[in-house]
Amino acid sequence: MVKTGKELYDRVSFESAELLTRRYSTSFGLAVRLVGTEIRPHIYNIYGFVRVGDEIVDTFHGPQAKRYLDTYITHTKQALRDGFSANPVLHAFSQTAQAYNIEYDLIAAFFESMKSDLPSAPTLSYEQYIYGSAEVVGLMCLHVFCQGDKQLYRRLTPAARALGAAFQKINFLRDLAADTHELKRNYFPGVTQQNFDERAKQKIIHDINRDIARAQRGIDQLPASSRYGVVLATRYFAALTDKLSRVSADRLKSERIRLSNFARLRIVLSVYIAKLLSS
Repeated sequence: MVKTGKELYDRVSFESAELLTRRYSTSFGLAVRLVGTEIRPHIYNIYGFVRVGDEIVDTFHGPQAKRYLDTYITHTKQALRDGFSANPVLHAFSQTAQAYNIEYDLIAAFFESMKSDLPSAPTLSYEQYIYGSAEVVGLMCLHVFCQGDKQLYRRLTPAARALGAAFQKINFLRDLAADTHELKRNYFPGVTQQNFDERAKQKIIHDINRDIARAQRGIDQLPASSRYGVVLATRYFAALTDKLSRVSADRLKSERIRLSNFARLRIVLSVYIAKLLSS
C-alpha cells in the first residue's frame, strides 16, 4: 500500500536522518545498525539533529553562523511544539523527542555549547561545554534505550554522561590540528599548541580511560536491544584512544589520526559475532 500524508512524510524524514548519519559517520552508522529495529530510527534522528547543529558552527562558521544557529533553534522549538517541521531532520527529531519524552533542558544545553563555538561568543567552562555538546546526546539516546523505564534511565545516567564525555574528549584530541589551525579553537584547559606535549597528551588519555571505565558498568546493564550498538561504538573509540596514546604529541598537532580499515573491520566483526552468539 502506498503511504500518503503524514505517514509518508514521517518515513521520508526518518530516512533523511539515517542517510545523514551514514554519510557523516561510517563507524557510528555501523554501531546503530546493531541497535534493535524498533528504536534504531530514533537514534538516527538524534544524530541527525545534533549533526546539523554542529555543522552550522563548524562548517558554516562565517559571519552568518549566528543567524543560521538562531534560526535552527527557533525551528527546533516550533517542531517540538507542533510535532511538525518543514525541515525533514527537525521533523524526524521532533517525533523522537515526543515519543520518548526527551526534556528540553537537554536540547537547550546542546544549543548553549553550539553557541559558545560562534566567533566572539561567551566561553563555557570545559565541563559545561562537554556536557552540552556530548553528554546530553548520550542522555537523549538513553531515553530511547530505556524505552520509558525511568528507574533504569536514572540508574544509567552517570554512565551515559561518562561515555559521552569520553567520546567528545577523544574527538578533541584527534581533531587537535584542525581545531587549532582551521577553527582557531582550544578545548583542553591550559593546553595550547605551544605547550601540548607528551605529558599533556597522556594526562588527557588517562582522563578518557577513566571515563570509559565509569561508562562500562552502565553499558553492561543496557537492554539487549541497545547494548551491542553501544559496545561497538565504545570499542571503536577505545581502540582509537589506544592509537592516540602511541602517536607522538607533535604528530597530533599536525595530523588527524584514524583507525585503519582493517582495525575497524576487526572490531565490527568481533561485536557482530558476540551478538550472534548471545542470541
